[in-house]
Amino acid sequence: MKPLLITALIAMALPAFGADSKDGWTSLFDGKTLDGWKISEKPGTFSVKDGEIVVRGDRSHLFYDGPVLNHNFKNFELKTDVMTRKGANSGVYFHTEFQETGFPNKGYEVQVNNTHTDPKKTAGLYGIQDNFTAPAKDDEWFTLTIKVEGKHIVTKVNDKVISDYTEEATPKREGQFLKRLVSSGTFALQGHDPASEVHFKNIEVKPLP
Repeated sequence: MKPLLITALIAMALPAFGADSKDGWTSLFDGKTLDGWKISEKPGTFSVKDGEIVVRGDRSHLFYDGPVLNHNFKNFELKTDVMTRKGANSGVYFHTEFQETGFPNKGYEVQVNNTHTDPKKTAGLYGIQDNFTAPAKDDEWFTLTIKVEGKHIVTKVNDKVISDYTEEATPKREGQFLKRLVSSGTFALQGHDPASEVHFKNIEVKPLP
């Protein structure tokens, strides 16, 4: 049998990256440990309990540092189930990179906040295209979805579109938002302050062409 034919048959037999019973979705969180994740500043802010990542404590960020696409994503769809407690503030970053201290400079932050005093609410693109109406309630699970294709970003809460944004050819960015640009990178969960408690579970990604 010719080598090229053998290669083709092997390729047909193997599943595509991430392909499983979930139609291409790959889990980034095993539900038991923080294996594949890296914490900045305050490790005690993040813990795992009952299959959930519990975020509560001093400012800190949990960066995906695992093997899926070598934690470098460009076009993708990410979904996770989230529950906020009263007055909580958090966020999900994408196209970011590990940073020892401070709020991540690189990439976009998708806000997670239903009742915190910050008027910028869940699923807005923080500082770029903000959302000022909470799309979910505290103490109830909701599904947050982030989809990026090229310069186009769409966020949803329970399948309802909250943000639909296409980055301009020459976006205007200043100060802390200079690197808030579409590029590529990893994901990060935010620990905002000691009074904020947020839970995440079922963190899954689907790479896109």
